[in-house]
Amino acid sequence: MRYEDVAEILPGVVDGTVDIDENTRAFIESDLRCQAELARYKRLLRSLEQLRDQRFEPAPGLLAATLAALSEEGERRAIRSLFTGKRLAIAGAAIGGVAVAGAAATAVILARRLRAA
Repeated sequence: MRYEDVAEILPGVVDGTVDIDENTRAFIESDLRCQAELARYKRLLRSLEQLRDQRFEPAPGLLAATLAALSEEGERRAIRSLFTGKRLAIAGAAIGGVAVAGAAATAVILARRLRAA
């Protein structure tokens, strides 16, 4: 048996979700890499259990400051989108005006040529 054969089940061995046979247990107990990995998983599990019990209190005023910052950013984006929309409308109107002027100029030129002919 090799470390690679049991590496994936080691977390389950630590938290008790995986049952192993005696041969696997004997190998894990005799292999230094397995023992080191088990020790790491045990420390990680203990740390996670300690975090579960800890409660973090935010600093006074943090919630209000966060909500105010979100509100300000939302207003800035709304204003920015209005100006962006106006710019697009102005550009569209300008392009449309140029197209109409070009069509009118073409019509005048064609009308003059038809009269001349």
